[in-house]
Amino acid sequence: MDLHEECGVLGVISPETTNVAGIAYYGLYALQHRGQESCGIVINDDGVFSSHKDLGLVSEVFSADTLSRLPKGNMAVGHVRYGTTGGTNRNNCQPIQVNHQKGKLALAHNGNLSNAAELRNMLELSGAIFHTTSDTETIAYIVTRERLRTSSIEDALSAAMDTLDGAYSLVLMSSQKLICARDPYGFRPLCYGRTKEGMYVAASESCALKAVGAELVRDLEPGEILVFGPEGIVSRREHCGKKPKKLCIFEYIYFARPDSVIDNVSVHGARIQAGRILAKRHPAEADIVMGVPDSGLDGALGFSMESGIPYGIGMIKNKYIGRTFISPGQNERVDQVKIKLSAIEESVRGKRVVLIDDSIVRGTTSGRIVKLLREAGAKEIHMRISSPPFLNPCYYGTDIDSRENLIACHHSVEETAQIIGADSLGYLPVSDLEGLIGNNGFCSACFDGAYPTPVPADTRRDRFEQKLSQRRKE
Repeated sequence: MDLHEECGVLGVISPETTNVAGIAYYGLYALQHRGQESCGIVINDDGVFSSHKDLGLVSEVFSADTLSRLPKGNMAVGHVRYGTTGGTNRNNCQPIQVNHQKGKLALAHNGNLSNAAELRNMLELSGAIFHTTSDTETIAYIVTRERLRTSSIEDALSAAMDTLDGAYSLVLMSSQKLICARDPYGFRPLCYGRTKEGMYVAASESCALKAVGAELVRDLEPGEILVFGPEGIVSRREHCGKKPKKLCIFEYIYFARPDSVIDNVSVHGARIQAGRILAKRHPAEADIVMGVPDSGLDGALGFSMESGIPYGIGMIKNKYIGRTFISPGQNERVDQVKIKLSAIEESVRGKRVVLIDDSIVRGTTSGRIVKLLREAGAKEIHMRISSPPFLNPCYYGTDIDSRENLIACHHSVEETAQIIGADSLGYLPVSDLEGLIGNNGFCSACFDGAYPTPVPADTRRDRFEQKLSQRRKE
């Protein structure tokens, strides 16, 4: 079981009509690590919306021919998705578009609402008909409802934020405005930048800004609404400071790209620091330090720096395996880890190895990686994890919906080491998480159970599909 994050969002607004679809394409390409199930782009050409979205990677969904058929415009909203709520189908592809009495909007969302079930039930009882099983449509309905009562789309979004609870970084496009918003806790990242041509780009991570030639201006504050429109840029902060900042710490440990900077903290630097802390808390006598590609590499470098043990490349990742990789059937004796990863025997044969990875969920993948290094001739394998043990589900966009499959909930550290076949195992202590990013405010509920919001009554990932299935039977 690999960890996945909800998705990535992108918005573009240009002072003149141009190829905003191409800009959005390259920005989404840089955010591909945040979601590989589906993607989409909506273009605004003087109030006329055009879109293309489908299941697949950005390069699969947007061929050169597809991009050439999309119109030019002055605004665009884009999205890459990995669904932690809602199934994998075309209906759940984003951005979501809504036509209403006062105009239209296109919405892209990153995160999970903790009160989605209650809001959806309320909307359905008032006559709303849902076409998707994701939280995003709920947000779109709430914003649309408020838009019919207010004088502007930003007023509608502000009113909607009084109702929404949980994690949501949004990029929303109306006929004349591009609007970005980050929930009052700041669970998920959102930033914006500017190109030399005067184009503004908003994205989940700064790496997407660099990909399209935009210079990072700043991150949105938790609770902030940022409006790009005819009046220029307007920052609305009526929701700022209402809640303690709770940025997901796993953005730094795993989700974000190493070259991104989130809330003024380098992701690469945070991972280096995690490795340094591991070397202090869980030292090992070894000949080489190596990381599991790709998210363990920076931590391995930090461990090497602190311990003085040489850093080496001991594993190679097959970079051509994406979402189209076909999993072998039960009757095929093929180890998926061996297809995705290969050990360099010259680096590990006869050596004591410190192996750094970002996390252990079920332990299955870790066990296969340890076995791979044993077969390559490693003498000892001391595994170090740059996060604490997962002990709790996440309700804010990380694909951990149950304690049932978390190995740390059922086994001690020593038992886990034995199960995965490592000579020793050490996790990053929860008390050292602040050492990664400083006193910057973060959520670590998946490790310590300190949830910032009430726990949802129904936490199943497929809760809306189950509800729909039951209705069909009735």
